[in-house]
Amino acid sequence: MNPLCGRCSKMVYPTEKVNCLDKYWHKGCFSCEVCKMTLNMKNYQGFDKKPYCSMHYPKSSFTSVIDTPENLRLKQQSMLNSQALYKEEFEKNKGKGFSVVADTPEMQRVKKTQDQISNIKYHEEFEKSRISSDAPPPVNASQDPQPQPAIPQTYSSQPAPVSVPSAAAVPPPSGGKRYRALYSYTAADADEVSLQEGDLIADVQQIDDGWMYGRIERTGQQGMLPANYVQPL
Repeated sequence: MNPLCGRCSKMVYPTEKVNCLDKYWHKGCFSCEVCKMTLNMKNYQGFDKKPYCSMHYPKSSFTSVIDTPENLRLKQQSMLNSQALYKEEFEKNKGKGFSVVADTPEMQRVKKTQDQISNIKYHEEFEKSRISSDAPPPVNASQDPQPQPAIPQTYSSQPAPVSVPSAAAVPPPSGGKRYRALYSYTAADADEVSLQEGDLIADVQQIDDGWMYGRIERTGQQGMLPANYVQPL
């Protein structure tokens, strides 16, 4: 079922879908909350899960508090209370072991994504080792072959050793689809990769509706990237 637009609450079809700020938008509905100027993934600024242009982005204001003797006394009293509560909680939980983390939908999504990335890397390493074991050893064409003296055949009960070619002699396998980056993107986590507009991405594999896994040809880095920032070639 297609999702609803975050502005007009009407159904959003894949050809006109913009996925941003944890919502789906029509391209025409993705506009500034104040001036209604149409925005895109390059010039929008999000605040409270709503899009704004740079001119009408809400500015946060802070109030300075003077360090009067009374405020300093209250600050010191709060620190003492916090230390007392921390020590009390530490004494209560001593020896109880680790706390149980709730298996929330977000934790399940992160776990599933990590498992998929692990499977992708495992298959890549497996393909590299398989192709390396099947490839013949490299031959240096610049050297003329020298005649070798005849070696008498001997029979032995021990099997002859088999030489395994080096994995560096064979390039890694390339598979999957190729995409081009529509917008620039800066990686937010260690398992993501940064993009520049126009970058070519190879070996792309779909992880879920919002994320892909691929290799940036310009830098050679591999990792996760947002699916709505790229288009197939």
